[in-house]
Amino acid sequence: MVGTLTSRRHFMIKTAALTMIGGSIASPVMAEQTSTAPGRTLPKGGKGWRAEGLHAGEKRLYEMPTTEMVIISDGDVVYEYGNPNNVSYLASCRKSILSMLFGKYVANGTINLDKTLAQLNIQDNEKLTETEQQAKVRDLLISSSGVYHPAGSPGGDDNNPERGTHKPGTFFQYNNWDFNVLGAIFEKETGRTVFEALEKDFVIPLGLQDYDPKRQRMLGYGDRSRYLAYHLFLSPRDMARLGQLMVQDGQWNGKQIVPADWVRESTKLHVAPAATKMNVGYGYLWWIPQNKAEAWQGSYCAFGHFGQHILCLPAIKTVIIHRRAISDQFAMARNSGETLFQPPSVAHSKFLDVADTFVQARG
Repeated sequence: MVGTLTSRRHFMIKTAALTMIGGSIASPVMAEQTSTAPGRTLPKGGKGWRAEGLHAGEKRLYEMPTTEMVIISDGDVVYEYGNPNNVSYLASCRKSILSMLFGKYVANGTINLDKTLAQLNIQDNEKLTETEQQAKVRDLLISSSGVYHPAGSPGGDDNNPERGTHKPGTFFQYNNWDFNVLGAIFEKETGRTVFEALEKDFVIPLGLQDYDPKRQRMLGYGDRSRYLAYHLFLSPRDMARLGQLMVQDGQWNGKQIVPADWVRESTKLHVAPAATKMNVGYGYLWWIPQNKAEAWQGSYCAFGHFGQHILCLPAIKTVIIHRRAISDQFAMARNSGETLFQPPSVAHSKFLDVADTFVQARG
């Protein structure tokens, strides 16, 4: 059935196909193949995924504004929906990718998670108080800085408490100010832009196929805050490689790209679900689902507005990518404040529910 489902969408393309080495997605080699996705799409029953279960999940996608979905298991493509090389806006999935970038520089001492905003000389359009300046980098990584300065981009919770309501590290508030400042701290401490580091640390060694440096950009409105958002535009198959890197404990083709200790530390529960008020916990810029099923043990997810998701299920060596693509023009208009329109989206809770339908197709 997997072969039946995917064959309807096959067409001849000449592209950088993926070879499989040691059960992981390997570096691309030039080849001509009949596939709309990288890697090897398995025949009916491949890797233990039941065709009828995958089809049950697909039928749920028909009723949603989903544009793409890719499932990677043991490094192989077991399911695809839509166009997996379609590059689009990642929204807040960018934050989890920033967490991945932090890992190497925390491990080698370039970034110190216990440095305070005062030590890093972080100020903003509205002056930060002495208490706010005591927030540490690790407080920002769990979105608990206690700094409720207006953010320079949409996408967080704009219903912030009043300034000074909570001390740093004591209260979770999904605040884009924290995330944007983390990008600035990364650049200040490493001497590289987020985009330069992304290209050197991930794009090249992982062989991302659809990455376009000209599409990555800072977006936001500087009249509210001097810290704008570092927005990423990637394809589902390149998102899948990043998720696969995490599932492989940061290793890729025998090289440690992200320190294994950081993979574990950044994806463990640091903020309880009760504090996030979303029935999911929070790590270092990763969301932690609370599904108790065996397949979901140790899982973590990048959530992005409109329906962008990178779900990592290390217990079953699986990555699920879900996309609701939007145009670059709309993404830029929204991030500049030109429009407040909200197109049909896939809520995080809805995605996790549908993802579980697919997960149940395994075994």
